[in-house]
Amino acid sequence: MKIAVAQLNPTVGDFAGNAERIIEAARVAHAEGARLLLTPELSLVGYPPEDLLLRDTFYARSEQALAQVLAATKDLDLLLLVGLPIRRGANRYNAARLLRQGQVLMEYCKHELPNYDVFDEVRYFEPDSRPMVFECEGIRFGVAICEDYWYRFAPENARAAGAEVLLTLNASPYHMNKQHVRHDVGRANVTSIGLPLIAANLYGGQDELVFDGMSFALDAQGVLKAQGKPFAADLLMVEVERNPVGQILVRPGRLEPVLSIEEQVYQCLVLGVRDYVNKNGFPGAVIGLSGGIDSALTLAVAVDALGKERVRAVMMPSPYTADISWIDARDMAKRLDVRYDELSISPVFEQFKQTLSADFAGLREDTTEENIQARIRGTLLMALSNKHGSIVLTTGNKSEMAVGYCTLYGDMAGGFAVIKDVAKTLVFRLSRWRNREVEVIPDRIITRPPSAELRANQTDQDSLPEYEVLDAIMQMYMEENRSIEDIVAAGHPREAVEKVVRLMRIAEYKRRQAPIGVRVTHRAFGRDWRYPITSRFRD
Repeated sequence: MKIAVAQLNPTVGDFAGNAERIIEAARVAHAEGARLLLTPELSLVGYPPEDLLLRDTFYARSEQALAQVLAATKDLDLLLLVGLPIRRGANRYNAARLLRQGQVLMEYCKHELPNYDVFDEVRYFEPDSRPMVFECEGIRFGVAICEDYWYRFAPENARAAGAEVLLTLNASPYHMNKQHVRHDVGRANVTSIGLPLIAANLYGGQDELVFDGMSFALDAQGVLKAQGKPFAADLLMVEVERNPVGQILVRPGRLEPVLSIEEQVYQCLVLGVRDYVNKNGFPGAVIGLSGGIDSALTLAVAVDALGKERVRAVMMPSPYTADISWIDARDMAKRLDVRYDELSISPVFEQFKQTLSADFAGLREDTTEENIQARIRGTLLMALSNKHGSIVLTTGNKSEMAVGYCTLYGDMAGGFAVIKDVAKTLVFRLSRWRNREVEVIPDRIITRPPSAELRANQTDQDSLPEYEVLDAIMQMYMEENRSIEDIVAAGHPREAVEKVVRLMRIAEYKRRQAPIGVRVTHRAFGRDWRYPITSRFRD
């Protein structure tokens, strides 16, 4: 029999639109001979709904959307597994319902509620321990919801209830190399007990989270038999059958390849920007283009996400802007064929200094004057955003955000931080990857020493360790929770380690005020990182 696995891109709270996506997938699946349609977790309402789950009307609208699906599919001889939240008395559940020809046949509620990283399901839902098993074409299917297959209880519970195949509805957000982890977990907890696993995953951007799709099927031996497209809509057909000795076999199907890290991350950024801008109704984006690599990569991502007609680049030179920055910024804008404007901040900067001259009398210039320049730029970009409606995409990377090498209300001013979770060393790799066929980022932008250009002859390494060192320390301390002593023992200079950790600690107040941005690592600043600003703890 054929099972259709729908890789959908819902929007949280778009009940009618999400229902139509499921209905269309059902029609296509039925036309292609499928007997069962598997959709992702909370496919009817979008994931994660967060505190919308605390509102009674959210559940009422969800039931109305389910009625819309039931009415539109009553003439299809097709089983549908649809994800939605439900209420039983005072309790809320993350659930799946089995539909057929206008009727709800069965219901399953999630057992394992994730409460780590970006997940807060314990805040909203109650766990349930009852299995759900149904039969189709003589094969008995068990149901799980995402985290359920990351542990043994739900798969073993389904098998004990008679399941021969496990179907799972997933909303599994992307981080680098996540697909390998999903496969390994499926083998450890599902196929190791003799059940084939068929998993449907969301795709699309929802605020800082991006779902990469890549729905998949493993046979009872853990061999990958089918895999959906990365970062795209898909309807993956999986065929299962019983062999003469009674075993359930998964036939070989379409196998989309796992992408390289650079292509994974780049596609994640593009999808994250596209969906954030489009789902929130912005007409386009505006970017401060400096002639440096961060803004260059951000511009390339924005154009790939939105099209050149919806992206505007603005160069805002100061007295410290090098000639090559002008040249490279103009060159990059020309290569991508975007609207490009130059707005000098020098007159405004001089006026600021004049206005503050009495108060600053006798004091030397320092980071105050540097930050004024950044804030002038932020003000100009936000003015253009207010006047024309386009969102400002900020250009700071994870390395800068970690150590506070950024200016509040300056280069941090904007609506969406595209490369917020991309370390500087990865910025270089992504830029070279984007240039692999056509050089859209001028090579000099990639090879010249990075500089904020807020004072004469400035480079980033005047204030920071080399980025290879900084990024390694940041990864070990922030992403891996390693101690200072562990990082030093791994070969990093103690002075650099202590400096980076101290800067990370004192920059927390900045990060708390930063715009959200695309998450590409398993631990990003924001939902994954919840450190107090006021704290006397020292590692």
